[in-house]
Amino acid sequence: MSTHHLKINPDKTELLFFPGKNSPTQDLTVNFGDSVLTPTQNARNLGVTLNSQFSLTANITATTRSGLPATAIRPLQLIQNAAARLVFNLPKYSHTTSLVRSFHWLPVAARIQFKTLVLTYHAVNGSGPVYIQDMVKPYIPTRTLRSVSAKLLVPPSLREKHSARSRLFAVLAPRWWNELSDEIRTAESLYIFRRKLKTHLFRLYFD
Repeated sequence: MSTHHLKINPDKTELLFFPGKNSPTQDLTVNFGDSVLTPTQNARNLGVTLNSQFSLTANITATTRSGLPATAIRPLQLIQNAAARLVFNLPKYSHTTSLVRSFHWLPVAARIQFKTLVLTYHAVNGSGPVYIQDMVKPYIPTRTLRSVSAKLLVPPSLREKHSARSRLFAVLAPRWWNELSDEIRTAESLYIFRRKLKTHLFRLYFD
């Protein structure tokens, strides 16, 4: 680090120990400047949360949370609105709905839904990460129905919809996916799916 003129902040440095197979447990500590680092179970690096057993459980939990509450979305939407005003050089309190629409920008809430459904498309078509695919289950009717080819997913239970889990990917993704038209769900390519989905969400939020 010194060679490259970089400085490490000991207060933000974590020690993660990856033991070899059948290796004895070691109580390691590392002296780092005036600090003593002790092993932690989880550490985050470059956006990925790892733990000492190479399990990605903590990272999966963080990744699959979606559908922010309105209190969290509002500050983001205010930033988007401010950006639209800046482009048009308009006063601070100018109405922005028509501005955002003219740019064909999706509002923040719609953008979250868009990203979630793109992940779902990958999962439904077997091209996404396995841990994402495991969170959505195809709906299989008890008898042969038209819905077999509609690529529907098992919907979340009523209890899940109104519980603390209601904002998790595993709950939101099937609900939002099943609300799409057959034409969008069965799109033959990701490019077509994204194009049709954006048009659908744009109309949903603005029309």
